[in-house]
Amino acid sequence: MITVLMIMSALNPTKFMKLVNFQSMAFQMPELGLLSMAMMITMLSGGINLSIIASSNLSGIITALVLIQYATPRAGSVEVALFILIAIAAGFAVSIVIGLANGLLIARVGVSPILATLGMMTFVNGLTIVTTRGYTLSGFPPSIAFIGNGIIAGIPMPLLIFIVCALLLSLVLNRMALGFNIYMTGSNWIATLFSGVNNAAVLIKTYLISGLLAGVSSLIMISRFNSAKSGYGEGYLLITILAAVLGGTSTTGGFGKVSGLVLALIILQMISSGLNLMGVSAFFTLSMWGVIIILVMAANFISAKYSRPFFQKFFLSPGTV
Repeated sequence: MITVLMIMSALNPTKFMKLVNFQSMAFQMPELGLLSMAMMITMLSGGINLSIIASSNLSGIITALVLIQYATPRAGSVEVALFILIAIAAGFAVSIVIGLANGLLIARVGVSPILATLGMMTFVNGLTIVTTRGYTLSGFPPSIAFIGNGIIAGIPMPLLIFIVCALLLSLVLNRMALGFNIYMTGSNWIATLFSGVNNAAVLIKTYLISGLLAGVSSLIMISRFNSAKSGYGEGYLLITILAAVLGGTSTTGGFGKVSGLVLALIILQMISSGLNLMGVSAFFTLSMWGVIIILVMAANFISAKYSRPFFQKFFLSPGTV
């Protein structure tokens, strides 16, 4: 991280180290961070959730529709506050239902995680476009903007929400039975099943948490932009996978830490900010993320292959039997 900081500072000596740039990163990182946590927890269980962006967008759209319909200027301050809470709850409920549907498809029906969440992503994306007819929804009460743009004790509100969620997820994974079971399920499904763990229940809860995290991310996005639409965060999906892998999460499940993910997010955000200050095209940056994830995956595969015992390496490699 220090190396990246030094490189970006050298490339942008007059802009990168300014306070305003770090404040901008503090506002931008949380929504990606929450989506990355939503991706990470499913990868820990040996799966993946490709529907997190679509889920986040639909959650935000439902929240926006409730706000536009009921939290109008004609309503009193108490009524506005009540409808804001109802809108947020409605958005979270939608993302939880999508997570539940993913969990049921994977755990009960037996659909592979990549196919189940890919199908869900396609369905939800279509639903968001039908719901909004391709338009951007706006006109929220001013108080909702504090969630995405407010500052408490010098710390941006989105960053505070991200820190709280990161701490809670770390608590679940490291101090609760559910977290232990998620790691076990991702490490060895059969052994976990024979140890008496209900793998199906673990997966359903995992995808529920993933959906909820996507919902929290949507709340930050719509309050920061003061609008909602179907296309927000389209380029985030690849970066969430990259952040998880770069942070040490195993693509086959069973290993990964929230602290590693947070460190990876900070590094990626500094690189993104530095490239943006240099005027590098967003499309080039996106393609660069693709190259990085390929390199990281290749490095992980090579490292795992050559760290295996002699017998496994030479006698159980693909193509030798």
